[in-house]
Amino acid sequence: MAISRAQLLKELLPGLNALFGLEYARYGEQHKEIYDTETSERSFEEETKLSGFSAAPVKNEGSAIRYDNAQEAFTARYNHETIALGFSLTEEAIEDNLYDSLSARYTKALARAMAYTKQVKAAAVLNNGFTNSAAYYGGDGVPLFSTAHPLVSGGTNSNTQSTMADLNETSLEAAVIQIAQWTDERGLLIAAKPKKLVVPPQLQFVATRLLETQLRVGTTDNDINAIVNNGSVSEGYTVNNFLTDPNGYFLTTDVPNGMKHFVRTPLSNSMDGDFDTGNVRYKSRERYSFGWSDPLGMWGSQGA
Repeated sequence: MAISRAQLLKELLPGLNALFGLEYARYGEQHKEIYDTETSERSFEEETKLSGFSAAPVKNEGSAIRYDNAQEAFTARYNHETIALGFSLTEEAIEDNLYDSLSARYTKALARAMAYTKQVKAAAVLNNGFTNSAAYYGGDGVPLFSTAHPLVSGGTNSNTQSTMADLNETSLEAAVIQIAQWTDERGLLIAAKPKKLVVPPQLQFVATRLLETQLRVGTTDNDINAIVNNGSVSEGYTVNNFLTDPNGYFLTTDVPNGMKHFVRTPLSNSMDGDFDTGNVRYKSRERYSFGWSDPLGMWGSQGA
């Protein structure tokens, strides 16, 4: 439906001092704090995790060497979505000198809507990361955050808490230790480390006290803040305003090929005129996907 003069009567009146409602500040590209971005030239992308070898055994004198098998562990698939939105102006609105002001104003609103949608979709991967439903499973057949990510060796890795706990010194230290105990598909330690704490707005002050003070938080002891002193969360914290759980918090890790953002078609804008109506139409369109390949690229908690 085209935007007509009836919807914009005030803008036709002389003496109008100000139009407002489309100039709100917006949050930046917060997805870049979580995802690695890559380009894609296909309708979807797949990434396969490989299994290495187990620890080398002792070879007794005169005995045969033992041979091991490498194999594929699982495959992660990224299905790109097309995101598009537009608006149109009637021929009469254009004739009454609304074209220049409205096209500039509403194309800015269109950009805002597209940017907002991208951040919501990026955060949805974390927001749905605990949902035990096939629609939200990763390549290994479990949700992003699970206590039982299966391994080729028969063991499991956990990238969440067995009993959910709120963000505090104890829970953050436990997460750092848990990440250090992760293994590869054959049970070999991988020396993983946290990089950045990701929190909703409700936890930003807790994060500041935990990661930006030199002494322990909330105690009368004159102890150092071991998390800060050890550089346990090397990149500090970031606030994501699109997280829906006020108690949830997450840690990005240095495990490669974790959280991925594939761009199939970058944001583009176009316009054209309709011959029959004389209306002018504007459109924004992009195509992308958010997801994860290796779930060890992220650790998460829902809080207590």
